[in-house]
Amino acid sequence: MNFKKYIKHSLILAAFLLPTVSCQDYLDINKDPNAVIDAPIEQVFTSATVGVGFWAGSDMNRYAALIAQQWSGQTAGATVQTQDYEKYLITGSDLNNVWNLMYSGILADLEVVIQKASAAASPNYSGVAKVMKAYIYANIADTWGSAPFSEALKFTSNAQPKFDDASTIYPALITMLNEAITEMNATSAKSPGTNSTIYPGAWSASKAKWIAAANTLKMRLWLHTSKVDKTKAVTEIASIAAGGAVLNSAADNFQMNFVNAANAKNPIEQFEISRSNYLFANATLVDLMNGKADPRRPRYFTDFPFRSGQYKGAKSGDASSQQYSRTHIYLRGDTTNAATAASNGSIAYNAYTYTGTAPIRLLTAAESFFIRAEAAVLSNANIGGMSADSLFRQGIRQSMSAAGVATAAVDAYIAAQGTLTGTEADKVKKIIEEKYVANFGVLNEPWTDWRRTGYPSQIVKVSNAVVTSSSDVPRSLFYPQSEIDLNPNAPKQKVNMVERVYWDK
Repeated sequence: MNFKKYIKHSLILAAFLLPTVSCQDYLDINKDPNAVIDAPIEQVFTSATVGVGFWAGSDMNRYAALIAQQWSGQTAGATVQTQDYEKYLITGSDLNNVWNLMYSGILADLEVVIQKASAAASPNYSGVAKVMKAYIYANIADTWGSAPFSEALKFTSNAQPKFDDASTIYPALITMLNEAITEMNATSAKSPGTNSTIYPGAWSASKAKWIAAANTLKMRLWLHTSKVDKTKAVTEIASIAAGGAVLNSAADNFQMNFVNAANAKNPIEQFEISRSNYLFANATLVDLMNGKADPRRPRYFTDFPFRSGQYKGAKSGDASSQQYSRTHIYLRGDTTNAATAASNGSIAYNAYTYTGTAPIRLLTAAESFFIRAEAAVLSNANIGGMSADSLFRQGIRQSMSAAGVATAAVDAYIAAQGTLTGTEADKVKKIIEEKYVANFGVLNEPWTDWRRTGYPSQIVKVSNAVVTSSSDVPRSLFYPQSEIDLNPNAPKQKVNMVERVYWDK
C-alpha cells in the first residue's frame, strides 16, 4: 500500500506551518516561494513512523507469513501472486519495490531525523529514530543475510554501498540501541509527541514505552544468536530482563495504530479489499490452534462453515477454493455488520465490513515473555526473577489479552496448556509453538523462529514447491534484482533461497 496517502493531510498542514517567505524572497524570480525546501523534523518523523507501520504489514509481511505457513494463497480461478509466493516462486524482481521503500523511503527519512536532531540538540528524536532504524535493519539482515549497512544512507556521496554480513550488522544494532536509550534519557530541545504514529502522545508518557521496546528488541536479537553463542545470548537477555525496562503489557506493545478512513486503514485490511481472495488462513496455523481448542480462533479467523464454530485452513497445492477460514478481526479491525454465508458455507471477502483499525504489531509483550521463557529454559535459571513456566504463561496471557479473549477462557487455556515439561528441546518446542500463534501478523518472527529452532515442526516444504527457487523451505530471500543490476558492490545473486543467515545453524 502507498503509505504516502496516509500522511497527505499532515504534509499539507506542515506546509502551511512553515515560516512565511519575505518580500525579498518572493521577488527573486530564481526561487519558487511556494516550494517546500526543507521539511521540519516533526514532519519527517511522522513520515517515517507511518512508513514503518505500512512496510511491516505489506509485502515483507506477506512473503514471510506465506513461507512460515500462517497464510495461504488459495483462491478460486486464475493463479495469483500469493499462490506463487507460497510455492516459493519469489524472484529478485519481486523484491525491488520493498527494498526501495526501505532504503530510499523509510531509512532515508530516519537518517534525516537523526541528522536534524543532532543539529538541533534534540537527542530524544534521534533516539526513537535509532530504535526504528535498528528494527528495520534487523529485519533486513534476517531476510537477506547481507545488506548495505556501514556505507548505506550516505545519500549522494555513496550511491553504491558495499554489503555487510548480518554477523557484523547485529553487533552494530546492539550498539545503536544502547545509543538510542541514552539519547531518549537525555535532556532534549524537542521530543516526539502526537506527531508520532507509534506511541503517540506526550513524551513524558511515551518515553518509557520506547525504551522498553528498545530493550525488548535487544533481547530478540540476542535470542536469535543463541545457536552462535548460547552462553552470551542468555547472559545478555538475563541482564536486560533484570533491569525490568522491557515490554510487559499488551497495552504497551510496539505497534502502529490505524484509523477507519480512506487510505488510512491498516495495510492488511487494504490488501484484503484491493486483492480479494488472495489470502486465506493456513492449515499449519489453524490445525495447531484447533488441536488445543485455542480461544483466539474466533478473533483470528472467520469460521468455516460459517457460524459452525469450526475453522479450516488451506495449504499450497490444495484445490483452488474459497471454502476456508479467512483472516478476521485480530488483523483487520472490528466488524460493523452481520455477515451472511453462501450456500456452500463460505463467506465472500466482503461479507464483513471491517474498520481497518487493527494495529500492525511490530514487537509485543507476549513475545517479550516468550523470549525470556526460552532464555530461562536454555540457561536452566530464572530470568528477571521469573521461572520459565511463569514467563511462558505470561506470554500466553498477554497474547490473549491483545486478541480480546475473555479472562475465564484464558485461565482455562493456561490451566490446560501452560506448563513446560520434558527435555530442553520439548520445552523450547512448546514455547515456540505458542509464540508462533501469538506472533500471527508480526513481521518475520514466525519464519525466523522456525529457521533457528525447527519449530513448529509442521512447517515443511510445500507439495508443489518450485524447486528452482528453493529446494526446501526458504531460509532467506533473493537479493533485489535492481540492486544486482545497479550496484557493482552487491554480491552475486543467490543460487536459490536455502542460503542461511549467519545465526541459522
